[in-house]
Amino acid sequence: MKKIISLMFVFCLAFLVLGCQNVKKTAVVNQEPVKIIIYTSMYEEIITTVRSNLQRQFPGWHIEFVYGGTGLIQQRITAEKQSGRLGCDILMVADPSYSMELKEAGMLHSFRYRDAANLAFDYDPQGYWYPVRVSNMVLAYNPSRSSRNSIPNSFFNFADDTRMAGTISMRNPLVSGTTMVTIAVLLEKYGNGYFDALGWQKPMIDYGAEETIRKLESGESSVAMILEESILRIRQENNSRLEIIYPTDGVVVIPSTVMIVNDRWNANRNAAAAETIAAWFLSMEGQNAIVDGWMHSVRKDVTQLPHGSVPIEQILTNSIPVNWENVFNQRQDIQKRFEESILARR
Repeated sequence: MKKIISLMFVFCLAFLVLGCQNVKKTAVVNQEPVKIIIYTSMYEEIITTVRSNLQRQFPGWHIEFVYGGTGLIQQRITAEKQSGRLGCDILMVADPSYSMELKEAGMLHSFRYRDAANLAFDYDPQGYWYPVRVSNMVLAYNPSRSSRNSIPNSFFNFADDTRMAGTISMRNPLVSGTTMVTIAVLLEKYGNGYFDALGWQKPMIDYGAEETIRKLESGESSVAMILEESILRIRQENNSRLEIIYPTDGVVVIPSTVMIVNDRWNANRNAAAAETIAAWFLSMEGQNAIVDGWMHSVRKDVTQLPHGSVPIEQILTNSIPVNWENVFNQRQDIQKRFEESILARR
């Protein structure tokens, strides 16, 4: 009798173990893949580089990038708010002051990045946003068409040198977040007269970096306000002769942020998974991918430089301070004045 009871016990135990294994396998098979949607203003060529790194790190995850200029993304989010849900889980836009706006609106998810001590730039003390990539606004020209001594070498002369009227180009701050920041910084540095001077220059307003580069290459534009990463990329990939001018009155350094949309607003209600992606972007591996995309790292311990660039410490020694609160509070007013002073005169 004892042997029969023992055999029955073993049989039942084996049945339970096999049953649990089947349940576990079924759960894995039926589990939907993690889905993350990222709205970003990083250029599409750079997104391609970053996406390939993410796919290797998170096989099986569906990570989708939606590209657009910061201004266009802001318009998109404003429209999506009306439906009660955004179409993204993570935001990586160029203008850090937008992080302040979304935090104030209660739309961001707070998380603690454990290696924050290695970040070289400020982050939100409550963990609502972290710097993720450094873009530098500079000037650029074509040495085969102009000599450096004959064109502006400073942001001040970019607007003030009347010999350049009709031959300078830049992005539209209503669309480009980095241009918006730069205009705000230059207005604070030089006063309202900067807009007037820039307006009389009748600058060409470019839709994207590729248009700016084309105009420099063709000679249609003599000097352009452009991100350093755009020139670094075209020099490496196309062996372009375009050269960077680090403005003598200071580079505008823009440590753009990564933000997670909270579960009240995000597309897939998976802020926890979004934390994993955001942490990867801030990690050594993620930051090396950022540098491969011709932008500077936000980490103190990343020694790799974007191809053809100079150390960020060297750039920071001659940079124009940015009052992010001012950019946040005056964005709409500055954009309106740009329309009136620049766009209306063209």
